[in-house]
Amino acid sequence: MARTALTVNGERHVVDVAPDTPLLYVLRDDLALNGPQFGCGLAQCGACAVLVGKKQVRSCVMPVSAIGEQPVTTLEGMPALWAAETGAHPKELHPLQQAWIDEQVPQCGYCQNGMIVEAAALLYRNPHPSDPEIRTALDGHLCRCGTYQRIAVGVKRAAAVMAEVKRA
Repeated sequence: MARTALTVNGERHVVDVAPDTPLLYVLRDDLALNGPQFGCGLAQCGACAVLVGKKQVRSCVMPVSAIGEQPVTTLEGMPALWAAETGAHPKELHPLQQAWIDEQVPQCGYCQNGMIVEAAALLYRNPHPSDPEIRTALDGHLCRCGTYQRIAVGVKRAAAVMAEVKRA
């Protein structure tokens, strides 16, 4: 065991874990965050996705020791991330989360954590993605319910809202 410090959703945490412990286990077991899901455990399905900095990573295979000083944002921390970027109220949902609700994207919801996190990483890289760019970005995320079309509509809706807020 080793004492490991990391910043998750804007808060500093110190945990006693083996350095090779997957970040997902620390998030769920030590920090009681339920956004990232255990899906396949092999970085194949995307249910465990989180943002490390502004990049999406699969937390089921990311050793906690590899995070270093980079901030980690889970689905639960996305409203605060949006607030920090724009001055929005910290309890206001991130535009992606609101678009998911408005477009009635989820069915079972299991994959939605990974889809939203990947969409956020996409919108950091490309604030105005085309339909093919959205499909390519989300290609590595599995949705058993098949809501891919609504997911793409949600991403475009959130992109429009984010562009408008940042333009104002």
